[in-house]
Amino acid sequence: MTTHHDATLLIFVLIPLVGSLAIFALREAQAQLAKITALVVSLIEVVYAVVLLCRFDTGRGAARFQWQFSVTWIKSFGVHIAFGVDGIALVLVAMAVLLVPAVILASWNSLDSRAGAEELVTGARRQRSVKNYFALLLLLEFFMVGVFTATDVFLFYVFFEAMLVPMYFIIGSFGGPRRQYAAMKFFLYSLLGGLLMLAAVIGLYVSNNSHTFSITTLIAHPLPNDATQKWLFLGFFIAFAIKAPLVPFHTWLPDAGAEAPAGGAALLVGVLDKVGTFGFLRYCLPIFPDASKFFAPAILVLSVIGILYAAFLAIGQRDMKRLVAYTSVAHFGFIGLGIFVFTTQGGSGAVLYMVNHGFSTGALFIVVGLLIARGKSRNVDDYGGAAKVTPVLAGLFLLTGLSALALPGMSTFVSEFLVLVGAFSRYKGYAIIATTGIILAAIYVLYLYQRTFQGVMSEKVAKFRDVNAREVLAVAPLLALIVFLGVYPKPVLDIVNPAVKDTLSNVHKTDPTPKYGPVAGGRK
Repeated sequence: MTTHHDATLLIFVLIPLVGSLAIFALREAQAQLAKITALVVSLIEVVYAVVLLCRFDTGRGAARFQWQFSVTWIKSFGVHIAFGVDGIALVLVAMAVLLVPAVILASWNSLDSRAGAEELVTGARRQRSVKNYFALLLLLEFFMVGVFTATDVFLFYVFFEAMLVPMYFIIGSFGGPRRQYAAMKFFLYSLLGGLLMLAAVIGLYVSNNSHTFSITTLIAHPLPNDATQKWLFLGFFIAFAIKAPLVPFHTWLPDAGAEAPAGGAALLVGVLDKVGTFGFLRYCLPIFPDASKFFAPAILVLSVIGILYAAFLAIGQRDMKRLVAYTSVAHFGFIGLGIFVFTTQGGSGAVLYMVNHGFSTGALFIVVGLLIARGKSRNVDDYGGAAKVTPVLAGLFLLTGLSALALPGMSTFVSEFLVLVGAFSRYKGYAIIATTGIILAAIYVLYLYQRTFQGVMSEKVAKFRDVNAREVLAVAPLLALIVFLGVYPKPVLDIVNPAVKDTLSNVHKTDPTPKYGPVAGGRK
């Protein structure tokens, strides 16, 4: 593997790690300083990401992976600390770093809201470390940036597994009443997927003639079309399907999403789950092209089932956070559909869907968390009529909900439309069935809004206060991006399209040729 010394991405990866270690070193009494440090570091990452987006070369002939950095890590096994980004990785990492300051702002006083950063657990008060929470957020950001930018398969696996640690503690230490159960379930499911991937990573190293973990070399020299490629594909695919999650590997998400603090849930569903669908595009398709085509029909069936199954489950939920978690399972069905129809529209729509879903669901979890912080309950039946006393919160809730159901004018509509158009050009039946998911989305989103913000107002709801400037500032930039990309998605698509075309060329797939019937004058 060629050694590269462009440290642009290395610095980008390390900034949140340095911030996290600095916060861990603070005393517990310095909680306010920890919050300010976390916010400043996260905003530095945002500025850095914007600069990278502006500098990314989308011209013809530009390198697929840019700002490559590589130094030897374990020489005897050909392992490198290697970073680089294509268009897919860049937009996803930008989405991730944009969500972090929103989560920090939304979580600013969340740990102080119950008994002065204490909560009653089994009859005893347990002190919750405010500064550790914000340090864990930055540590999680470090792993998120690393997993999207790694171009060494072994290094990717290290980041893939390491992400579990901060999220486990965020759920287990700062979550709801069943946090320990949800954290352990999340950890065990993810660990199982990680062990399967580890076996596949070792098998990939042994099977390729170059004995390398370099993604560029593995893409350039795919494995022969035999049983080995299929088994290794399944190892990677199941690990990514658990992480995404796709039905039937989804059962950990509703519990984790419901019990995690609102900020943690926003990052869990908005970013960490995207690692699974990102893995399909970065690893499964280009490294195992023949196996991807072999298993695609079954994956498409699972994706369509997931869209409908999760939507029906969401309609029946009374727990607001579980409802949002189930909506995400349905949305990941759309993403899986867009990836495995092997069309440029479907692939670009799937990547755009990942970005838009991160903003939309991240904002929705934050807004739901703001409502729960006021009502001290996740049960929708405990609310009603809240719009009368919290009109701004009601407006934010409605806008984020409309983005979740892919209303035209919202960014999610563009990505969902591209996925369905791409699917229809090759698999009309799947596209038609998946379209019904849009109708179901309108039902569960509008029904949730109606039960919480409309109707008769109870005495408890009458005491609610509306959102303050800090809470609005946490959500407003995300909503602005959702509307902007809904009206003008071209900047993101220009970055994504070349990488999607490269990926499809690795799978040796081209878009279906349109069939035109006879037209006036006898021309065809």
